Amino acid sequence: MVGQAKEISASGDKVKIRFKIDPDYDPVIKTEDMWAQPLGAAEFKLLNSPFYAFDISAEDIVIAESEEGVLWFKEVVSRGGHSTYRVFMQGGRTIQSPEFEKFWNPVAGQGATYENANSRFIAIDTPPGTDLRRIFSLLQQGEDAGIWAFEEVCCQ
Repeated sequence: MVGQAKEISASGDKVKIRFKIDPDYDPVIKTEDMWAQPLGAAEFKLLNSPFYAFDISAEDIVIAESEEGVLWFKEVVSRGGHSTYRVFMQGGRTIQSPEFEKFWNPVAGQGATYENANSRFIAIDTPPGTDLRRIFSLLQQGEDAGIWAFEEVCCQ
């Protein structure tokens, strides 16, 4: 979740943790906020996949510290076993396009799910135990067919 909130955001038992985005990756997006569940002290379990941050995935346990009302990511304490990929639709396609569905369905059949930033940009979550070589191969097939471009964010 991308945002510019100036205070710690909370919803029920969830909070937002802010991640700094490498300007070499995206010079426009400076930060990304992700939902997390407080576990105690400064530890939190991430509840969704990143769209811009690297080297983190859903269910990772992280340390965050409050600075001027914002919880800032500091480090990963332990990995949750999920892996994350980003997909950017190509050729004017969207996640509503029949070509997307054709190439997505085999990926979903491996247990992967996605969260969309918009209709052309998604973050894919693969649960622990997923055959990552198979996921990579399926994503590569979609890229080779010109349906999407993809990148690895965090493979565990």
